[in-house]
Amino acid sequence: MGFICPSCHTSGSLQITKRLELPPDSRSDEITLQIVRCRRCEFAGIAIYEESRRGVMGDEAVDHRGYYVSTSDLQRLKKLLRECPEPGNSRCTCATHRQMGVKDKSGRWAGLAGIELDHRFQMRYG
Repeated sequence: MGFICPSCHTSGSLQITKRLELPPDSRSDEITLQIVRCRRCEFAGIAIYEESRRGVMGDEAVDHRGYYVSTSDLQRLKKLLRECPEPGNSRCTCATHRQMGVKDKSGRWAGLAGIELDHRFQMRYG
């Protein structure tokens, strides 16, 4: 099932084309960096999926957001993701996972440092 494109607003046209599962951080149990692209208008950007199951049993919080990014940043991220031998394995120790899995001093994921995130949008099923 696809998502609603933030550019042309076509339901179901925004697809996840690449993903990189990252190790948990001090807030989230699951973190996934995603490359997204619209089949209709050719919009391309990134999305971040974060899920936390901490707190009350059965309680979970999900944040799935997308960002417009520059063409050069998008190409750089695509190249990094292509270089990973196990993008679905958050425990992979390849150079891509080491670079993209960095955390700040408080233990929060900071792997997008140096990437200019522009215009945030929610990833909504369409």
